[in-house]
Amino acid sequence: MTFAAYLRVYVPGDGREVVEHIPAPRPRVLGRGVYGVFYESSREDAFVIEREGRVFVCPRLPRLRMLEGLLAFRNSYPAAIASSLVPEALARRAAAELDRLHARHPGAHSHILTSPFHVPPRWFAAFNPKERELVPGPGGLSIRYRTGRGAAVRRLQRAARILERAGFDEDTITQLRDLVDWLRPFPTEALVELDYGGAARLFSDGELAIDETVEDVAASLRALQRGDYDAAGEHYGRVAARWSHAQALTFAS
Repeated sequence: MTFAAYLRVYVPGDGREVVEHIPAPRPRVLGRGVYGVFYESSREDAFVIEREGRVFVCPRLPRLRMLEGLLAFRNSYPAAIASSLVPEALARRAAAELDRLHARHPGAHSHILTSPFHVPPRWFAAFNPKERELVPGPGGLSIRYRTGRGAAVRRLQRAARILERAGFDEDTITQLRDLVDWLRPFPTEALVELDYGGAARLFSDGELAIDETVEDVAASLRALQRGDYDAAGEHYGRVAARWSHAQALTFAS
C-alpha cells in the first residue's frame, strides 16, 4: 500500500455511459520509471463517482502527473541539491516530454495532487467540517471530504487573505494561491475531493473517528481573522500534533 493522500477534481461526465467506457483504476502497483523515480501504472483510467444523479469523472493521467511531479520535486530544492536528486539531463528529458504532451493535448491538466504520508495543512482550508465522511478503506476506516469547486476556491482565497493580513510569510500564502490557480481551470460545477488514502493507515480507527483537522484549521483561521493569535496557535497546534508523526515520515523518506 502507498501511504499517500490525494486531492482530486471530478468533472461532470457525459452521462451514465461514462461508467461503461472508462475503466476503473486497478490496485496501485508501483514500478521504477526511466527517470529513476517510482510511478503508478501508466494505464489510462479514471475514478468515476455519482452525486445527486450526475456522473463525475476524475481522469488519472498518470504520465502527465509523473512528469509534472518530477519537475516540481526538483524545483522545490536549491540548484545544488536538486541536481543530485534529479540530474539535469533527466530533468531536460522530462521537460521535453512534458512539452510534447502539452503540444498534443493543449488542454491537458492534472486532476490529482498526491502528498506522501500526510495531508498538507493548506488542503484542509478548502473544506467545511460538515463535509467530512468516515468511509471504509482497504485497511480499515478512512476520511473523505467532497465539496464544489467554487466553494473550495472561495475558502482558499479567504484563507490566503486572512494569512496575508496576519503577516504570514509570502511562501505560505503563495502555496494557497497556487492551489487556487490549480483549481481555476476546472469547470465551476466540478467536485473537489480530499481523500486520506493510504495516509489513513498511519492512524487507528479510533483516531480517525475523532479527527477534526478541518474544524481546527477553520477555527484557527477564524481566530486569526479576529486577531486572537493565542486561540489561532492553539487550534493549529492541534493540527501539527495530530500530523507530526506522518510528516516526520515524509521528511525521513
